[in-house]
Amino acid sequence: MAKFLIFGSYTQQGVQGLLKDGGSARRAAVKKLVSSVGGKLEGFYFTYGEDDVVLIADLPDGAAAAAVSLTVSASGAVNTRTVPLLTAEEIDAAVKQSPAYKAPGK
Repeated sequence: MAKFLIFGSYTQQGVQGLLKDGGSARRAAVKKLVSSVGGKLEGFYFTYGEDDVVLIADLPDGAAAAAVSLTVSASGAVNTRTVPLLTAEEIDAAVKQSPAYKAPGK
């Protein structure tokens, strides 16, 4: 399983649904969504500012994360931004690799 940090910003339609159904109903809906692709909802929080909701989800892979993002975005009620979360050990493995790269202009 891979962890993802997902930010959501409600559209006007989404805020109207939140006002109607409440926060607990939204959390339950997101939990069901994540479970439907074989994942687990680790955390779900409402926030102030640029984002209205932040969640951490364990998902099987990037395809499952994309499916969640596409499904939510297609609703028109929430704009999402999905960020993969990497462990310290994954970064350790990354820095041991030597990718071939030439910077522009060099």
